[in-house]
Amino acid sequence: MDIFFLLLGFVLALVGLIGAFLPVLPGPFSSWCGLLLLYLTSVVPMDYTFLGITLFVAILIWVLDYFIPAFGTKKFGGSKYGIYGTTIGLIIGLISPIPFGILIGAFLGALVGELLYDSKDTNRAMKASFGAFVGFLASATLKFSVAAIYVVLFCIKFWEYKGDFF
Repeated sequence: MDIFFLLLGFVLALVGLIGAFLPVLPGPFSSWCGLLLLYLTSVVPMDYTFLGITLFVAILIWVLDYFIPAFGTKKFGGSKYGIYGTTIGLIIGLISPIPFGILIGAFLGALVGELLYDSKDTNRAMKASFGAFVGFLASATLKFSVAAIYVVLFCIKFWEYKGDFF
């Protein structure tokens, strides 16, 4: 059972890295679940403080992920239409076969949303779209960084106890 938890935990940690860029996967939280599975093995001693702190960080990043792109749109003069457009664009970009569809989708979604709000002010719409794009990149970078740290922590802890697993 320990090997199963170890392998599933590692897969979840890697899914967290992918989830940093795909809105449908909870990035850092998936990586945290991988850490949890590692600690649920009989080999690695339970560390509630470590798991609690890393869970808090994963939840904080998950909550911030909803606000950062919207904040970027708002900071650059966007409206709620731009924020909604960003979200819709992310989803469409996710399912599109276009490379970097998520990035393009976020930008174009915000642009379309802003143009629906005020079709006469294209400069403001472009500025708000750029803000949505910057917000998405900031959010993805933050999620990827935390998920990558969790993968490194997973590997360090595994390496420490590798002899007991095999």
